[in-house]
Amino acid sequence: MATVELTTTNFDEVTGKDGIVLVDFWAEWCGPCKRFAPVYERSSEKHPNIVFGKVDTEAQQELGAKFEIRSIPTVMAIRDGVIVFAQPGALPESALENLIEQVEALDMEQVRKQLAEHKH
Repeated sequence: MATVELTTTNFDEVTGKDGIVLVDFWAEWCGPCKRFAPVYERSSEKHPNIVFGKVDTEAQQELGAKFEIRSIPTVMAIRDGVIVFAQPGALPESALENLIEQVEALDMEQVRKQLAEHKH
């Protein structure tokens, strides 16, 4: 599956579903973003069961502000509607694959339990 353009209109709908969604926050003028794009695209081809979303931070400034994106590219991983990873910087392909493996291996029941504990 190729990448999906995420906007304020479809972001919550796409990321709120069960399963894994990776989000690449990027901008046209950003050199590291352009270098990371083919890596992200290749990974999307390898993992058809994962949604690979892209947020153009210039066009979607509300989303950038909502998630306090200060540096791009920033990669965010969302699983079953829960943000489980967010980090600025272009990842090498091996690190992106490693991130995907870690997100797939998460025990979401445990993650939700930990989130609930932090809220108290």
